Amino acid sequence: MDISQEEKQILLKTARDTIKSLFNPNMELKELNIDEHPVFASKSGAFVTLTQNKNLRGCIGYIISDRPLYQTVKDAAIQAATSDPRFPSLNVNEIDKIELEISILSEPFPLNNYDEIIVGKHGLILDEGNYRGLLLPQVPIEHNLNKEEYLGALCQKAGLYADYWKEKQLKLKAFTATVFSEENFSTEV
Repeated sequence: MDISQEEKQILLKTARDTIKSLFNPNMELKELNIDEHPVFASKSGAFVTLTQNKNLRGCIGYIISDRPLYQTVKDAAIQAATSDPRFPSLNVNEIDKIELEISILSEPFPLNNYDEIIVGKHGLILDEGNYRGLLLPQVPIEHNLNKEEYLGALCQKAGLYADYWKEKQLKLKAFTATVFSEENFSTEV
């Protein structure tokens, strides 16, 4: 996705302000200028990841979205802060301790075999009957996983055992992502 540094900063500030507004109902959220920044109106999937001391604190998003990107980011921020089943809801004392990362996703595309996977470039979506899982493209880099370990982690995320991918060719889709975080720059716009 073609998105400027300024637009990345605006989206990060929007995500943070949206989370802050959960604890301050009188907080007025700034409207985004779609005419000046048409990328905010694009219909892209997005994930918001929250970390605290470099540890995952919440991550939720949408693979695809029929809503404008800025709204998808706002919704994902709320869900990451309140609805990730792996963590309790964020509390007011954690707001200043978390770091935000946004991943804007490309349209998913099918993979025919494991050789097509490019670690660090492709996020993966597994859909095997009742078992579904998704890992963002930065996950294998952050955890120093090779392709086999990445597939194993994806199987585990979906509720399967790690070596399940060795038994059959899984139904996989891949996507790329534009990833940016508060760690990369100040969110003051």
